[in-house]
Amino acid sequence: MRIVQLGCGITGLVCAEALVRNPKVDEIVLADKKPGPAKAMIQRVGSDKFSVTRMDVRDDRQLRKLLSGANIVICSMTYDVLTKVGEMAMKEGVDCVDFCLSVNSMDALDGFAKKVEDSGITYLTAIGSDPGLSDIFARHGANMLDSAHEVRIRDCDCALAPGYDFFSLWSPMEMVEEATSSAMVCRDRTIYNLPPLFNRDIYDFPEPVGPLPVYNTTHDETMLIPRFIEGIRNADFKIAISDQFAKNCRMLRRLGMHSRKPINVNGVQVAPLDVVAAMMPRPVDMVGEVIGYAGIVVEVIGKKDGEKVMAKIWTTMAHDEAFSICRSNATGYLVGAPAAVGTEMMISGELKGKGLVVPERLPAKKFMDRLPAKKIKVKKQLVSL
Repeated sequence: MRIVQLGCGITGLVCAEALVRNPKVDEIVLADKKPGPAKAMIQRVGSDKFSVTRMDVRDDRQLRKLLSGANIVICSMTYDVLTKVGEMAMKEGVDCVDFCLSVNSMDALDGFAKKVEDSGITYLTAIGSDPGLSDIFARHGANMLDSAHEVRIRDCDCALAPGYDFFSLWSPMEMVEEATSSAMVCRDRTIYNLPPLFNRDIYDFPEPVGPLPVYNTTHDETMLIPRFIEGIRNADFKIAISDQFAKNCRMLRRLGMHSRKPINVNGVQVAPLDVVAAMMPRPVDMVGEVIGYAGIVVEVIGKKDGEKVMAKIWTTMAHDEAFSICRSNATGYLVGAPAAVGTEMMISGELKGKGLVVPERLPAKKFMDRLPAKKIKVKKQLVSL
């Protein structure tokens, strides 16, 4: 079993380190434009299953050569390159795993699913934290009820990083883009777009996190859950963002610094968002320097034995715990470890058939039964409403 890991940042390295312990995995090739963190991980872990290569995923020749002879490619890169990687995987007949959708509408997802089916590969998509773990929790919560009609997802992070004023513990580019783009909600099975960082309120996360300000943003679950979990008509996602981070992102939007469209700067074409992301610290360079907790809460509203109830499922992890496990932070760990679980289910043959697989179609209980081995502790309760 030869696995190619594209992208060796904070999430990809967590996934790779978890998979290297699988006895069915013979080789994991770590590929990134900046291979330094991958080399450091190899030295720390000491497994001869690892190799590392420097590459630019946008180079078709390099990508095709890397995928030749691989069984699975795992892409933990920004969504704008996922389609390119997926199409190359289809051409080379390599099964694929990624951490988020590469499309922004269900119509586009249907078209992509048809391509995957025609290619004959298995493509497990959106299997990180949120999306991914959150969708699994939603599926499991719906299974706990007789019927379900609404899902609410709340993502928390109360990290502090001394010496850093403006940072993200996962892709800085995607975090800033999320906080400066329109927010998506699903009401009565219809998708609506709201202004960026819309509808601030305070959500009381389970201990040890506590109350934090949360905002609506666009996330894949808002599209996936109503489509793939029967009965769900309403879905929304809110993420905990400090008011200062929100204020900074609003300023970036007013200045146009959130744009991916290149502009001319002294004769050089530069995308403003690339500049912002480059000025922020890389999460992989901050490991061991952050304190606090990250987590996900999923609330599924419906009926059980004729009564209106809520199935509440959640997990939290301390950043220093993730550091002790694999020199990561909890935010990156809660993305990379579920991706490893999904990949292991693919390796073991628990994903039956070919084509595009979304998290909602995975066997939720089997998935969740694997989480304790990855140090992810899940709690759940039924609450009468």
